[in-house]
Amino acid sequence: MNKIAALVSGGVDSSVALANLVLAGYQPTAFYLKIWLEDELAYLGECPWQEDLSYVKAVCEKLGVPLEIVSLQRAYWDEVVTYTIAQIKAGCTPNPDIMCNTRVKFGAFLKHIGDIYDKVATGHYAQVLTQDGLAVLKTSHDPIKDQTYFLSQLTQAQLQKALFPIGHLTKKEVRALAHMYDLPNKDRKDSQGICFLGKIKFSDFVKHHVGIKIGPFVEYETGKQVGTHEGVWFYTIGQRQGIGLSGGPWYVVKKSLDDNVVFISRSYYASDKQRKSVHVRDFNWISGIAPAGAKFSVKLRHGPELVPGELRYIADRGIITLIADDQGVAPGQFAAFYDGDICLGSAVIVDE
Repeated sequence: MNKIAALVSGGVDSSVALANLVLAGYQPTAFYLKIWLEDELAYLGECPWQEDLSYVKAVCEKLGVPLEIVSLQRAYWDEVVTYTIAQIKAGCTPNPDIMCNTRVKFGAFLKHIGDIYDKVATGHYAQVLTQDGLAVLKTSHDPIKDQTYFLSQLTQAQLQKALFPIGHLTKKEVRALAHMYDLPNKDRKDSQGICFLGKIKFSDFVKHHVGIKIGPFVEYETGKQVGTHEGVWFYTIGQRQGIGLSGGPWYVVKKSLDDNVVFISRSYYASDKQRKSVHVRDFNWISGIAPAGAKFSVKLRHGPELVPGELRYIADRGIITLIADDQGVAPGQFAAFYDGDICLGSAVIVDE
């Protein structure tokens, strides 16, 4: 029987995943990854990692599963936080969750455990199939919770090690199982936001590491300044919250890093804001080989929406042509490619 390392966070999803493994007859070892950066982020307040760990210990005790705590703080800083800061400084919109999966959970942690364990189980809403000897990433039964987008940068070697015990379930079913198993965290609310920040505001993190630089809000249609902001790096394309101007709703439609200008509009869905082409580079094909075809379904962000598109290559980048318009294309984010319910991989969105 496979030896399984189960990553647990204190949340319901990873706890039910662990319980499912036990009930299936496995004898997993639970691992809690301590990534809270006490020295680097202490100035912002406290992270609830102690609370998370208390739930982890209670769940493991109830299930009779041994628990190990692994400190990956330095790896997380080097692989995820520095990436996040660099992307922000470049005026892009980072995706720390994608980097956490490929560089920490299935990166640094895999290196930490070496060859002792055959599989690493997590509470992701995703599934792994085997086709022609290759591991294939399949979407979850819950299209709203599906997390294949966040796993789309995994390599074939990483996916071969992955096990997702709740990928065939919906969120409602997972919560029901938590109650049926009477887990200590059965009624605990789902966490939101970036994992290394806990309850800390992302804007406070950005302000500390990148600083403030006053610049203009400019109305996209008229070119008139309608307000000021504290730095272009606080905003992402499509953003509505946090602009703080009357007469809205206002949306961010464009940014200029060089001039520190944020262009905003009250007509976000107008035809002059629509985009059907997306430029990408730095491809990761999970199989290790680029697909022969050029037509895919594409996700430009986490969520259930899949848009048919066609990919063609020009020099060092690809251009995705979508059949439907999308205003919220944010450089720095990822475009994930799908063939039906199979996630083939992803690439980084860049400016034209």
